[in-house]
Amino acid sequence: MTGEPGRAVRRALERSLRARAFRPPRARERPLIGAEAEFIPVDVLSRAVCPIDGDAPVTGLRLLRDAGAERKWRECLSEKGTPHFVLPDGGTLGFEPGGQIEYSSPPCVTASGLLVGLRETVAALRAAADPLGITLLAVGIDPETPVEQAPLQLDAPRYRAMADYFASLGPFGARMMRQTAAFQVSLDFGVEAERLWRVLNAMAPYLAAIFANSPVYAGQPTAHSSYRAHCWRRLDPARTGVRQACDDPAADYCDFALAAPAMFLPRVEGGFAPFAVHLASGRAGEAEWERHLTTLFPEIRPRGTLEVRTCDAVDPEWFAAPLALIGGIAYDLAALRQADELLESADPELLERAGRIGLADPAIAGTARDLVILALDGCDALGDALLSARDLEGAREFFARYTLVGRAPADDVRTVPVAS
Repeated sequence: MTGEPGRAVRRALERSLRARAFRPPRARERPLIGAEAEFIPVDVLSRAVCPIDGDAPVTGLRLLRDAGAERKWRECLSEKGTPHFVLPDGGTLGFEPGGQIEYSSPPCVTASGLLVGLRETVAALRAAADPLGITLLAVGIDPETPVEQAPLQLDAPRYRAMADYFASLGPFGARMMRQTAAFQVSLDFGVEAERLWRVLNAMAPYLAAIFANSPVYAGQPTAHSSYRAHCWRRLDPARTGVRQACDDPAADYCDFALAAPAMFLPRVEGGFAPFAVHLASGRAGEAEWERHLTTLFPEIRPRGTLEVRTCDAVDPEWFAAPLALIGGIAYDLAALRQADELLESADPELLERAGRIGLADPAIAGTARDLVILALDGCDALGDALLSARDLEGAREFFARYTLVGRAPADDVRTVPVAS
């Protein structure tokens, strides 16, 4: 690589990455679990995504203010300088660049405890949304609006720089930033950290297929079970995708990060250069490195926890399902080890196929069923330490309705979704 940093600098960055991102197992009785749930707020009359703020009749900011007025939600600015609400339980509500609403849970001891906060927050949002004429879409991508009608709504330096960088590559960055929504799960590394890293990366294609929920875009059916996944595959291979099995995940991820173009640093000869080039030239140091790491978007992202970013947004009725599938395998050692035996190394081509064809692919569908069975066995073994019997039953209902019969939420979509 041109401009490759010296060995001492490389070792320092790798040590920092190990300490901050690939954190050792935590010394506590139970691992924690967290989630981020995103929604697309749509004006029922205009069918347009609500602006975050301004003179429009309904805005996302008014929705959050109304929902939090009697619930002690504290309004402030995030570290990015964007509108942000802190909830009494430690969760937060904010906005993504296209106006999407994002709820981030606090770390929770159990998935059922996490679901309590999620459900209370969704209920508050829906209660405030109805009189405002807003519906909250829980789908992977805005199904109606073309990207040309989806402006960048957050005027913050981070998002302007990201928009500029992605625009240099094509239209998919704008779609990803302004139009997609996900359900993400955060996990502790646990006692078999390298195995968990390997399994989650190998599981990503099956998570994409199981929770695919975005087959419609710009008012038209697409050729993809998850058009959101398609946007990610076309976004920027240098900073997305899965990491394949290796002996030293932290060293591999360090190489991945060094090779990714630095979107927050000045262009080199008119283009965006890999971070390694800036480092070798003295234009970047540890502070720039830490910021650069936040611009990497692999399916499984190490941030002191493991952030599973693959799943499309799903209806709140089914929130227990991704928690059961991911948590049941991650936190039950028997299920984790069996999943490791079942899965091959992470496969970028399979990830692309899973987002496009999904569970219509017999091989993907078969392995997806096997993973569900392993996860449910893991949930049974963990008991209330992960999910209550009631929440686990809700997850089982999802899998019985969809995965175990070769279907995904995308298969329920026959026309463009309307306000519900």
